[in-house]
Amino acid sequence: MTTQVVTAMVQLSDGSIVDLKSTFDDGTSSELQTSGVVGSGGGIAATSIGTYANGKTIVSFIQPVAAAGQIQWAYLARRGSILAILPVGSSEQMNEPISITPIQLQAGDTIECRTDAGASGLRQANYNVICTDGTQAIFSANPTTGTSGATSLTHILSGQGIGQSLTGRKIASHYATGTEGARYAGGSVLLVNDRGLPSGACIVTSLDKQPMRSNSSGLATIELNWQAQVVLIA
Repeated sequence: MTTQVVTAMVQLSDGSIVDLKSTFDDGTSSELQTSGVVGSGGGIAATSIGTYANGKTIVSFIQPVAAAGQIQWAYLARRGSILAILPVGSSEQMNEPISITPIQLQAGDTIECRTDAGASGLRQANYNVICTDGTQAIFSANPTTGTSGATSLTHILSGQGIGQSLTGRKIASHYATGTEGARYAGGSVLLVNDRGLPSGACIVTSLDKQPMRSNSSGLATIELNWQAQVVLIA
């Protein structure tokens, strides 16, 4: 199993900056903690973001959650659930600062991420969703080399499809990441209704080539039995 360093930098509403840095085992979900080093004059022990900045508010990412290999997704966890999806990038790419809807931190909040490197993670597609009622979710799938046709993405925590997870909820914005989006129909994650027809879509961004950008194109209101899918065309 390979390892890689994951980094990020956030700005809080009081103007302070929090640097984050941890080493991850590829293929598993782990916590991104404070870096333990602030500058040449001193530092702090590595700790969870909620413990370090309890009661303070994240307003932007100076540097998105990034790694030299492929980072699949990142989110702020609270009591075992996804409170907020977080921007991701590549440390080999020129990323951009990203403003977010302010998040007030609580003790116990953690930043959870997953990295991959090598062939096992090359085709993984990740679909990040923010709904109008504030619900946020991440869906993922990893079609293998031999896979043909459609592959459905499932919730990274519950394993449910998007129809089960978000029934009746309207998507306000979304983004999708993966390194092989050109091999998917439309280069996108498709929102497929109960008749098997696309009723929404989100372009798949390759983080090693361009920064992640959330968008409001191809949105839909999710109904039961819908699926988020990628369709392999090559």
